[in-house]
Amino acid sequence: MLDVLRLVRAFNLVVAASGVLAGGWIALGALATPTVLALAALAAAGFGAAGNALNDLWDAAGDRVNRPGGERPLASGRLARGTAELCVAGGTLLGVGAAALVSGTALLVGLGALVVMAVYSPLLKRWGLPGNMAVALVAGLPLMYGALAVGRSGAGLVPWALATWIHLVREIVKDLDDVAGDRMLGRRTLPIVLGARRAEVVTAALAAAFVPLSLALPAQAHYGGAYFLVALFAQLAVLAVASRLFGGRARGNSLLLKGAMLVGIVALVAGRVA
Repeated sequence: MLDVLRLVRAFNLVVAASGVLAGGWIALGALATPTVLALAALAAAGFGAAGNALNDLWDAAGDRVNRPGGERPLASGRLARGTAELCVAGGTLLGVGAAALVSGTALLVGLGALVVMAVYSPLLKRWGLPGNMAVALVAGLPLMYGALAVGRSGAGLVPWALATWIHLVREIVKDLDDVAGDRMLGRRTLPIVLGARRAEVVTAALAAAFVPLSLALPAQAHYGGAYFLVALFAQLAVLAVASRLFGGRARGNSLLLKGAMLVGIVALVAGRVA
C-alpha cells in the first residue's frame, strides 16, 4: 500500500486538492466549501493520481538511472505494471466522475490536463522548455480549477499565473537532477540542450523574476496586506533558490520550491479572506 501511495504521489495529491480548495476560497473571498468545490478537489486528486502513475509507467527506464535508490516503486520492481495501470484507470474514473458532477467545463478542463500529463513523458519532455511550460500550466491549474468550480474563473487568473511560473522553475530544476536518465532516453531537456551551467543561470533568472511578479500581479488585483506579509517567506525561499543556482548548486532546490509553493497558497488565501 505504501508503494501505491508513492506511485501516485499521495502528498502531491493532497497539495493539488488543497490548491483547488484554496482557489475556490480566493474566488469566494471566504473559507466556504460548497459541494462543487469539494467535488472539484476530489476530481483533481483523481486526475493527478492517474497522471502520476502514467508518468512512472513511461519513466521506469530513466528512473532506474536517475533514482537508483529505489524511491520509485515501479522502476525498482517492487510494484507491478498492472498495479500502476489499475491506478491510472481508477484515478481517471474518479476524476471524470467527480468533475462531471461539477460542470461540463470542469470535466473538459480536467480531461485536458490529464491528456497533457499523459503525453508529457513520452512526447513533451523531449521538447525541452515547451514541455516544461506545458506541465507547469497543468501543475498550476488547481488554483484556477477551484475558482472555475465556484463560477468565478476570473479570480483564478493571478493565482494560476504565479503558480505556473514557480512550477516552471521547479520543472527545470528537476531536469537538472535528471540529466543522466534523460540523455539515455534521447530527451532534449534544457540542461541537455544548453548544458547544465547555462540551464542553471536561466533557471536562476526565472526564479529571481518571480519575486517582482509575485508583488505586481497581486497588487494590481488588490490583494490585502496579509498576502504581502505571508508571501515574503515564499519570496525569500525562491530568492535562495536563485542564489544557489547562480552559485552552481543545483541539488536540493526542488524541496525549497515546494515549500515556497505551499506558503504562497496560504498567502494568496490570506490576501482574499483575511
